[in-house]
Amino acid sequence: MSEQKEKLIMAVKELAQEGKLSCTAARKIAAECKVPPKVVGEVCDELKIKIKACELGCF
Repeated sequence: MSEQKEKLIMAVKELAQEGKLSCTAARKIAAECKVPPKVVGEVCDELKIKIKACELGCF
């Protein structure tokens, strides 16, 4: 597993509450890790974490 993906997984797990992550938090993680929002969405899918309150239809 790449170091970047490990960083994404840690960031998602840290911010997700009750198996959910807000769209705002997901986009923030994407910006901080310099990856497209889709990549964060894929990590969330792998971890069975739902994106909530999606504002832009990114996920």
